Amino acid sequence: MARLPIPRTVWTNPIHFLAFGFGAGTSPIAPGTCGTLIAVPLYLLLNHFSVFIYSIILLAVIIIGIGLCDVTERAVGIRDHSGIVWDEIAGFLLTMLAAPQGIKWIIIGFILFRIFDIWKPQPIRWLDQHIHGGLGIMVDDLLAAVYAWIILHILALFF
Repeated sequence: MARLPIPRTVWTNPIHFLAFGFGAGTSPIAPGTCGTLIAVPLYLLLNHFSVFIYSIILLAVIIIGIGLCDVTERAVGIRDHSGIVWDEIAGFLLTMLAAPQGIKWIIIGFILFRIFDIWKPQPIRWLDQHIHGGLGIMVDDLLAAVYAWIILHILALFF
């Protein structure tokens, strides 16, 4: 698969910089995974808040992300450019909502989210193909995060 061009505006436009995950989406290898990695320190900062405050911040990340991704997608001119990774950041943060504490759970959440985000079981694949713009960029990752969240919390019941 040919590598998509990285727009110069990633480094000059704050909206594009954020949509590209603070530049993580410019990685030539696995930009989505790099975007998810950027979410880990953000999670570590946020996980000290109550679930209520964490949820409010997460909701803001999602709503802002829809706009960031929409504006950046239109400016770049490539539908769901692989470098736009704000959706991975939001997805990982959703996966980790009310997750058990500890590095083990961060790793498990990371792996589960990446599995569902890459695999895209139905209806994630359908959403990815039929919903466009900023909402389309975000919605498939958020549903992948819901799947990962469910599995993570089931695992937490037994381990």
